Amino acid sequence: MAASEPRGRQRPLSPHLQVYKWQVQMMTSIIHRATGVILVVGALAMLCGLLALASGPDRWEAFTACAGSIFGRIVLLGFSWALAYHLLNGIRHIAQDAGHGFAIPDFIRSSWISVIGSFVLVLLAWGIVLMRWGQA
Repeated sequence: MAASEPRGRQRPLSPHLQVYKWQVQMMTSIIHRATGVILVVGALAMLCGLLALASGPDRWEAFTACAGSIFGRIVLLGFSWALAYHLLNGIRHIAQDAGHGFAIPDFIRSSWISVIGSFVLVLLAWGIVLMRWGQA
């Protein structure tokens, strides 16, 4: 307690998430951080895949069986969405660092472009893979 404050008087606390109205800008910031963590975990999984490849056919076969399972494909789909979202939202941040898009309507628009665009990119990428090779 500061010396100039009367006894018994408490200073206000910083507002928590329960105080704020949820907005797309808030969600894109939180999701950007979460997708960054997901990408680190995915990079470690890719490193495991490379180590399996270097370890011989048995380990590589086990890795591809895991990645090709239903659970593995769901994880790959989630990883590809995290990559697409983080990419688009990173481009948005670069534009903002250059001084563009700070007006509230622009900020909201670019937030929605990051979210919707990430789904579009993933659908396009997975659609191309599935049409070209039959399986992902």
